[in-house]
Amino acid sequence: MSVQTETLSPFIENNIRTLAKDKFQDPDITAKGEMRASVAMTQFETLWFNTGTLCNLACKNCYIESSPKNDALVYITLDEVRAYLDEIAQKRLPIKEIAFTGGEPFMNPDMIAILELCLEHDFDILILSNAMRPMRRFETQLLALPKREKITFRVSLDHFTKTIHEEERGPNSWDKAIDGLCWLAANNFHLAIAGRHLPGESNASAMQGYAGLFDAMKLPLDASNPSHLMLFPEMDASADVAEITTSCWGILDVDPATIMCANSRMVVKRKGEVTPRVAACTLLPYDKGFDMGQTLEESMQDIKLNHPHCARFCVLGGASCSV
Repeated sequence: MSVQTETLSPFIENNIRTLAKDKFQDPDITAKGEMRASVAMTQFETLWFNTGTLCNLACKNCYIESSPKNDALVYITLDEVRAYLDEIAQKRLPIKEIAFTGGEPFMNPDMIAILELCLEHDFDILILSNAMRPMRRFETQLLALPKREKITFRVSLDHFTKTIHEEERGPNSWDKAIDGLCWLAANNFHLAIAGRHLPGESNASAMQGYAGLFDAMKLPLDASNPSHLMLFPEMDASADVAEITTSCWGILDVDPATIMCANSRMVVKRKGEVTPRVAACTLLPYDKGFDMGQTLEESMQDIKLNHPHCARFCVLGGASCSV
């Protein structure tokens, strides 16, 4: 059985070995000939939009390779978002939350108009941002948004120390992010922090470090609350990890309904494609094996866990981009 003969830690031992070439090849069968696990859509709660891969930063370990030059995912437009909101209404889909990731969402020139539209439809809003200059350009518009109490900003701080954060995000990135975070807090926006697990750093140690930062900044955040602090594993698709089989759910005591693709999808617009498409999740916008179609209704099919991120991030890592 795959997960019995390989370590279950996606963070420590697996990261020192290279992924075997025969793993994650067949959507139905693992390299050991066992039935690959899949996840059914149980409750469509969150619809993500990737606003585009352009970003003001070029982080070393960005899983989506966002940068000031990468437009592999082009800007989603207001009309394209409206079409999906119309489908939600017409099909009476139970989606309550609209979430935005990038790139940096505030690089998208339609971002404020898109937020206004989603708030008009009374959705809860989650925005993943680095809280730097692209966001700060829109301070006046953000403060003028109706129902802005329905918005949560999840700000990326790759570590609770300036040195390690800037090793990942580049020089002069810490102070600007902290300043943006403080501006959001001062203006009573709901906040959360996205951090990272470092190799060899325990979850408890990371939480303690972030707790000290929150206290020093007098932020209304509780590091022990997963809706306030989300710690994500490193996303290296070339590092070894166990494949997830149908038997793993019982062995790991994991309910497939708790996996991210059981309750969410992400709309992307790939460069060169005429219309947006729906991807299985936020982690796999480029992989055509996880392209679920053009409409939300088409996308509500079972997801076969045929990628290292499915194992490392979601099943073994217990992580989700949504709370």
